[in-house]
Amino acid sequence: MAGMRPAVHLETPSPDREREFITAVHASRTLHRRLVSPPHTRALYRAYLARAQQPSGVGHFVCTASGELAGVVNLNEIVRGSFRSAYLGYYAFVPHDRQGNMAEGLRLVVARAFGKYRLHRVEANIQPRNSRSIQLVKRLGFRLEGFSPRYLKISGRWRDHERWALTVEDWHTRRRP
Repeated sequence: MAGMRPAVHLETPSPDREREFITAVHASRTLHRRLVSPPHTRALYRAYLARAQQPSGVGHFVCTASGELAGVVNLNEIVRGSFRSAYLGYYAFVPHDRQGNMAEGLRLVVARAFGKYRLHRVEANIQPRNSRSIQLVKRLGFRLEGFSPRYLKISGRWRDHERWALTVEDWHTRRRP
């Protein structure tokens, strides 16, 4: 049916998904190349789980209706107090990319960020050539705020990024009928 969202749900990252996660990362190497460096070994996955249990980060697995891992959405470097902000990081897994799963998963995480986690601002830093990711955040209402040369080291190289951000006020305004 046109306009229907894919049936996805969010899951807290856990040791139970280690093998499936690492397999999905390896299967998605071409998709992720030069865009993201997800944990690809048992040790790196366990370090990711440890970071996801800290107050400064929250990880979410995006899972299909059948329970398969479709991708990951993380809220990183969460700052509380008067700033109430976080950085958003996300990536899909093959064969679930380009199916709308990440759009819905990202929407669910942003709703949690502004609801359950009571954040005021979420920022996504995206490489300029990653047009699919840029379109994804634009559809959610993020606005371009700037350009940061050599912002983040990915796959051994410092890469330029555009800064896209969304505030809770903008999120609620977009949700009104």
